[in-house]
Amino acid sequence: MTSIYQPLEAVGVSFVFQSALLAAILLGLAAMSVRKKLATEDGGVLPDEGVTLRNLIEVIVIQLATLSRDIMGESWRKHFPIVGTIFFFVLVSNLMGLVPWVGGSTSDVNTTAAWAIISFVYYNYCGIREHGFKYIYQFMGPVLWHLKIGDTEYHVRVLAPFMLPLELLLHLARIVSLAIRLLANMFADHTVVSVFIGLVPIAIPAIFMGLGLLVSFLQAVVFSLLTMVYIGAALEEAH
Repeated sequence: MTSIYQPLEAVGVSFVFQSALLAAILLGLAAMSVRKKLATEDGGVLPDEGVTLRNLIEVIVIQLATLSRDIMGESWRKHFPIVGTIFFFVLVSNLMGLVPWVGGSTSDVNTTAAWAIISFVYYNYCGIREHGFKYIYQFMGPVLWHLKIGDTEYHVRVLAPFMLPLELLLHLARIVSLAIRLLANMFADHTVVSVFIGLVPIAIPAIFMGLGLLVSFLQAVVFSLLTMVYIGAALEEAH
C-alpha cells in the first residue's frame, strides 16, 4: 500500500521517524490551538460551547490527573508532564495507524521500545532521587530480622541474595512487557483494519475502525497507567 512517507523513505528517512515526527507536529499544533483559546478573555475559566478540541483535551487531562494523584500520591504534579506526554503521543500515533496511507509509529518496535526505555529510566530515576542508595532495598525483599547492636538497629533482609537478581531481572522485563504489549496490540489492530478495508471497502471496515478507536485509546491509557504505577512504587519506602 502506498504511503505518504515514500518520498522521504526513498532518500533514507525511515517510516518510523517520519511518523513519529508527524505525531509530534500534530500534538504541537493542538497545544498551540488550545493555548490560543486559553489566552482569550475568560478563556481559562469558561469552557467552549459544544464539543471542541480544547474541551476534549481538558476532559482527558482531568481524568489523567485524577489517576495520577491516586496512584503517585502528593508529588504527582512533578511526574504528570512525562505521563501526559506518553499518553498523548501514544494516542495520536495509535490513531494515525487507523488512517489509510498514513500509519502510526506505534506499529514499529523502535517506537514502543523507546517509550518503554524512557518509562523505565524515569521511574528508576525517581526512586533514586527520592531514596538515594536506599532505593536498592526495594529489590532486596522484606525485612525478616531486626538485629540490634548497641544503640543501632539493623534491618536484615535474609532473602536479599535471591531477591536482588530476581527483582532486577523482573524490572528489566518491564521494558519488554511495555514495548511488546503496545506493539502487538496496535500492529494486530491496524492489520485487521487494513485487511477489511482492502476486502470489503464499504460498511464492514467501519465496525473495525470503531473498535480500532477504542483499542487505540485503551492502549494509550494502559501504557501511561503502568508508568504511573511504576513511578508510584518507586517512590514508596521499602518494607
